[in-house]
Amino acid sequence: MSGFSTARQNMVDCQVRPSDVTDVPIIDAMLDVPREAFVPQNQRALAYLDLDLDVSDGASVKRFLIKPAVLARMLQAAEIKATDTVLVVGSATGYAAAVVAKIAGQVTATESDSSLAAKAGTALAGLGLGAVTVRVAAAADGDQAAAPYDVIVLNGATEIIPEGLFRQLKPGGRLVGVFATTLPPRATIVTHSHDDFGHRALFDAVAPVLPGLERIPAFVF
Repeated sequence: MSGFSTARQNMVDCQVRPSDVTDVPIIDAMLDVPREAFVPQNQRALAYLDLDLDVSDGASVKRFLIKPAVLARMLQAAEIKATDTVLVVGSATGYAAAVVAKIAGQVTATESDSSLAAKAGTALAGLGLGAVTVRVAAAADGDQAAAPYDVIVLNGATEIIPEGLFRQLKPGGRLVGVFATTLPPRATIVTHSHDDFGHRALFDAVAPVLPGLERIPAFVF
């Protein structure tokens, strides 16, 4: 077993499984997708650590791969099926989209930075994940062209209520992400039912805020 393969197994055994992730397709996907392929060359030794990994590498904004266990727990809560269409918002270099593509039927990934979107496209194509479409778009905009979605995954945190993304969910659809609208921040699932949206906190979690989903500073006299 290579060094990265061993690190990937350790990530699943020491970070993902102990976080009560038992969904076999998610575990298999995280064992299969080489996280190092989505990390700048000089950061690859850090690819499997329990941290939000900065993959900006010259991008216009700071962008991260969120902690593996946080991603896995959110995906488990979303209950993604093989027939689902999924939107991954703020995909950075594409790791979360790659994991989702191993589970879902069709994936759209958006990223606001064009250079990172290009890297995501290259990395995903290199793994033969042709079921993923990468688009350059602001996080709050989602991708209306392919909406509505069964599942929307935020690859990071939001400090605002992303109502525009809610409206891109199918009836019965689910959105998962870290909501930093209150303290402490919490991974949350939003469900679309009967033209209404229900929120349920999943677990306390911290993740970098996605550009475009920051809280607007209050004006102080």
